[in-house]
Amino acid sequence: MKTPLATTLVAGALLASPALAQDKAAQPSADAQTNQMKSPPAGTAMPTPAGGMGGMTMADTATAKIKFVTAKPAEVTSSKLVGKNLYNNKNETIGEVEDLVIDNGKTVTGVVVSVGGFLGMGERYVLVDPSSIFLHKADGKLKAMVDTDKDALKNAPEFKYNKNS
Repeated sequence: MKTPLATTLVAGALLASPALAQDKAAQPSADAQTNQMKSPPAGTAMPTPAGGMGGMTMADTATAKIKFVTAKPAEVTSSKLVGKNLYNNKNETIGEVEDLVIDNGKTVTGVVVSVGGFLGMGERYVLVDPSSIFLHKADGKLKAMVDTDKDALKNAPEFKYNKNS
């Protein structure tokens, strides 16, 4: 019981880690935050917050020097989540993780889930808050779970998603 709980807590922290990793001392003032929210001229990179906690940015060229990080062994990579079946508490398959939505290149704000359909026909997509997905690791396998049923997912607002673009 301790391993699934620990895995769930670590996974939850991972999905929210960019927001939790910031130190109050390193956060910019309210004026600096307001200035950061302004869009830069077209074709330029977004400004990096004080303390270097910036994420990926949209730009025509790379303007920041490359940095390397060390991953913790308990972290979950997106490749381990995408393609996973999503189960409910009755251990029924209710969808599949298709993709992750990343806001400003640094925070996972949604998990794209395909629901319904058969062999790719008739499926639709919904966007699920990452905090409502729990991860369980047993026997070296990762399992994604939510507290809902098929009908709730089928009736959820549709997310317009094209996995080919």
